[in-house]
Amino acid sequence: MILAIAPVAVAAKESAVNLLEAEALLKTGWWGDSSATATNISAHCQWSGIVCNDAGSVTEILLPNCRIYDELKIFSFSSFPNLVRLDLSRNELYGAIPHQIGALSKLTYLDLSSNRLEGELPSSLGNLTQLAQLDVSLNWIDSLIPPGIENLTNLVTLDLSQNSFGGPIPSTLGQLSNLDSLDLSNNHFNGTIPLTLFNLTNLSRLYIHSNPSMGGFLPKEIGNLKSLIQLDLSYSGFSGSIPPTLFNLTNLSRLYIHSNPAMGGFLPKEIGNLKSLVELDINGLNLSGALPSALCRLTKLASLSGAENQIYGSIPSEIGNLKILEYLNLGSNRLIGQIPPTLGNLSALVNLNLSSNQISGSIPLGLFDIPSLRFLDLSSNQLTGSIPTQFGDDIFKSEGHLLTLNLSHNILSGTVPSSFMLLGELLGDIDLSYNALEGELPCKLVIQFGSERFVGNPHLRHDSTLCGVSPPVMGNHTPVIVGNHRHRTLYYIIGLGVTLLVFAITGGLVIYIRCFKKVKVELMDNKHGDIFRIWNYDGHMAYEDIIKATNDFDVCYCIGTGGYGSVYRARLPSGKVVALKKLHRLEGENPNFDKSFRNEADMLSKIRHRNIVKLFGFCLHKRCMFLIYEYMDRGSLFCILRDETEAVELDWIKRVNLIKGIASALSYLHYDCDPPIIHRDVSSNNILLNSQLEATLSDFGTARILELDSSNQTVIAGTFGYMAPELAYTMVVTEKSDVYSFGVVVLETLFGKHPQDFLSSFSSQPNEPILLKDLLDARLPPPTNPLVVRNVVLATALALDCVNANPKCRPTMQQVVNRFEEGRREPTRPLHTIAVNQLVSPPELSLPDQTYTVV
Repeated sequence: MILAIAPVAVAAKESAVNLLEAEALLKTGWWGDSSATATNISAHCQWSGIVCNDAGSVTEILLPNCRIYDELKIFSFSSFPNLVRLDLSRNELYGAIPHQIGALSKLTYLDLSSNRLEGELPSSLGNLTQLAQLDVSLNWIDSLIPPGIENLTNLVTLDLSQNSFGGPIPSTLGQLSNLDSLDLSNNHFNGTIPLTLFNLTNLSRLYIHSNPSMGGFLPKEIGNLKSLIQLDLSYSGFSGSIPPTLFNLTNLSRLYIHSNPAMGGFLPKEIGNLKSLVELDINGLNLSGALPSALCRLTKLASLSGAENQIYGSIPSEIGNLKILEYLNLGSNRLIGQIPPTLGNLSALVNLNLSSNQISGSIPLGLFDIPSLRFLDLSSNQLTGSIPTQFGDDIFKSEGHLLTLNLSHNILSGTVPSSFMLLGELLGDIDLSYNALEGELPCKLVIQFGSERFVGNPHLRHDSTLCGVSPPVMGNHTPVIVGNHRHRTLYYIIGLGVTLLVFAITGGLVIYIRCFKKVKVELMDNKHGDIFRIWNYDGHMAYEDIIKATNDFDVCYCIGTGGYGSVYRARLPSGKVVALKKLHRLEGENPNFDKSFRNEADMLSKIRHRNIVKLFGFCLHKRCMFLIYEYMDRGSLFCILRDETEAVELDWIKRVNLIKGIASALSYLHYDCDPPIIHRDVSSNNILLNSQLEATLSDFGTARILELDSSNQTVIAGTFGYMAPELAYTMVVTEKSDVYSFGVVVLETLFGKHPQDFLSSFSSQPNEPILLKDLLDARLPPPTNPLVVRNVVLATALALDCVNANPKCRPTMQQVVNRFEEGRREPTRPLHTIAVNQLVSPPELSLPDQTYTVV
């Protein structure tokens, strides 16, 4: 009789469990309003994401990326005694992980990643002894790793990355002997790596990177992890030399130990043991000594980066053995000698950077025969000879991306190869500045790349009438070609800063039109004849004051010289410091330039905006022509971001305010001026900062006064790297070209460097989950204030919308300004949980592009 009753009792128990599970699922509301359970207790087994066993009990709940916005505690974990797999990743679940989760005793797979979970990781997780995979990455969890984690001895994968876990890494993790993958990256762990971790001999992947509070030496016991395939210890605080035992890990395919500036020593010959390496990144350490030739035995290498170290000596000729190498960066070291001709054997090479070293000799002919080469930077060396004339021949044979070439700051001579003209739009950017090139420079190259890419070549000429740039721009700079490369870089930055100030003084002259009432212009009767002036802020600026303040433009007051004139710093009797741009006499005697200059000075005097550089006065005479500008004593944003001290002074609040200020200035030009004005050269070079690090937009030399609803074609203008992509194939001008440039400047301001590499990778892999915190300028501590975080995230999101390849999908500058205002009310997420691909807005309706004609 007992045998007859038992099946009935089991069935009843199963029915009760099934009903409890159905009610728990229904209560969440994640499947909508369903009453199916009223007639069929197993109906929930047919719901999306639900898997049941033969008895109708739930064994799997798989709801990744289902846009669930709810508090996790609404889910009744204890109602699912047979649950084996639970995947709620990539939703909007928030709140703490309930202690009740420990009731899922049969669980083998738990994925709660990419949500908004916070608080502590519950110690009850230690009850889930069947777990093989635990992933809570990309959340806001800010606790210690709880006790009991060592009970999960069946774990194969443990991912706690991209949270705010703190404290030391517990030594008890060393008891998880079955671990294959351990990811503790992007947290706030401190102290050293516990030695017990090196007992995990089954580990194939270990990621501890981006824990800046960690430190100490890497212990020799790291050599015990013989199964490691990938090891990432970058962006942390490790110090000392690389332990030789690291090079016993012969299964390693990817080794990243970069960005640990306190880690140094020599790179030993034992590195040749790592014959499985595909990627090696030792960038930003303090390595010294020569590159061992054993490095060239790693024939599987596709990427090698050893930049920003103290590596000296010559590049070994055996480097030509790395036949599948695609990326090679040895920039910013102390390398000497010649570029080995064997580099030409690297037929797969796409990116080569040997900049900022002390390399001499000529450029090997074979280097330009590499058909896949798309980025070549040999700048700031001591290279001599001519540029190989066959440059680019093989580019026609392949369907590659735009090529970028930087040979600036060398001692190269001869002419510019004619092949540059033939390549046309295949060339993304060229910089041949500060060399000893000579001959006639094709006007097309000046128009395409800008005259600044050819300055500092005293004997390089071009047709000023066709190019719109006068010949002295090419030859009035003396190249800096000797000495330590770091000093040369400093001189370059200082010189660039002066040049930018020159551009700021000469520019800005178009936009001051039709936006404010006429400013009174007076004729002065003095010894200099026909001299015009405008009254300044206090009505007492006079020509004689300028002459006295500069001792009649004495050279000791000169702070820079450019193609069109010289820049002076002058203190007026009132105590006001101004910048003076005095034109070269020959330029002043040119009738065309005289007419243009007078017209632009008149226009510039009619606009006022706090974030646009101010013109205080001007003098127009064929023997004496100058402009009087507001003096911006901190120079350009470009130079500040490249100075280690000043970049830190430009903190997150100042950077956000700077971005907002430039957005306001551009919105003013596009929508508050009648007719609208397009700047056409928005770049970090043309953003100047005052003593309070407040920004003004400058250099309006290429700006245009535009009329609506007319022809809108004009000559391409702007700075490469900031120009909208559509300008490569059209000469149509809309305000969206300014919007694109603004987006690039925003990313540069936040990242601390030009975002060229990011934009390239992001356009090809827009769904790659790159964390925003990993892109932000590492010289500043990550922002933690919720308001600042919100503004940084919002600025990034807007910038990504602004650099959309389709101009119609970009916002207007008016919309950008409005979004900053609306952003004050938006919720804030911790920075470490935000991936860049999550910030891209879906296509939305934007204001139509305005069509203009150039005045």
